[in-house]
Amino acid sequence: MQPDETRNPVPAQHRRTGRPNPAVVYRDALSRGSYWGAHHSLTTIARLLTGEDTDPWTFPPWELRYRDTAAVRVQLKARYAPATVNRMLSALRGVLKHAWRLGYLDAETYSRAADVENVSANALPSGRSLERDELATLFTACAEDLTPAGRRDAAILAVLYGGGLRRGELCGLDRADYDPADRALIVRRGKGRRQRIVYLNPGAARHLEAWLEQRGPEPGPLFGPVNRAGQVRLTRLRGETIGYLLKRREQEADVEAFTSHDMRRTFISKLLEAGVDVFTVQKLAGHADPMTTARYDRRGEARQVAASQLLAVPV
Repeated sequence: MQPDETRNPVPAQHRRTGRPNPAVVYRDALSRGSYWGAHHSLTTIARLLTGEDTDPWTFPPWELRYRDTAAVRVQLKARYAPATVNRMLSALRGVLKHAWRLGYLDAETYSRAADVENVSANALPSGRSLERDELATLFTACAEDLTPAGRRDAAILAVLYGGGLRRGELCGLDRADYDPADRALIVRRGKGRRQRIVYLNPGAARHLEAWLEQRGPEPGPLFGPVNRAGQVRLTRLRGETIGYLLKRREQEADVEAFTSHDMRRTFISKLLEAGVDVFTVQKLAGHADPMTTARYDRRGEARQVAASQLLAVPV
């Protein structure tokens, strides 16, 4: 950033009075699953702006002007994929909004600094949707594991696919969040701290309830680790652990590589394929914008393949 006599002179006063840094306020408003993504985004931006190993929670965002945020966009675009750039720009806008709310920026200065457009993406959609035979093979692999981990992993697959949960949302579930009478799960730690209820179909509920019989009625995390002796520990699983156990089941079932988010993509795609309207799917998936839901739709790929077969090419 270049020196600017018009910059807001109040940061030193804020340090003296102990008023919060906008980046800290922004961070504290995030869900647990979004924290580290925001940390990485803001760290990257702070280092681009200063050229130093800067702590994003002490960096003064009230000093930013449009020329700074526009320069950040250019540098991010040169280094990262569009989706990553847009995620980082979203974090930057969020901090600027809190700087305005806290009175560090006037409305016009905030509006100008935050007026940086997202980067358009023309890349093919990421991830994939699993086929029904792949899902069946994965559940069979879990059933063949007679240890408690087999029941747990089948229940995790059932909730990821049958409920469309994000990995962090699944890790945040507690035993009390499941109502067997309605087969309902309360997602209390959704993205953006939004809460929602998802309803499991009978098959998914059977897998979850089989795990609950193994787990026991004690309060605490819904899913926990299982040690080598087959004992269940009521401590919360980490997202990395979910990725590890899915990779293990993927190898046992000999299916193409997939992630927990691919299970969510499958949930959304299958609902849309079944004719459920996008607004209902949006609510079930916990999306703030139906356009986000539409990006998970893989029906278009199948339709394009089918349409291309209608043309007769002379041979």
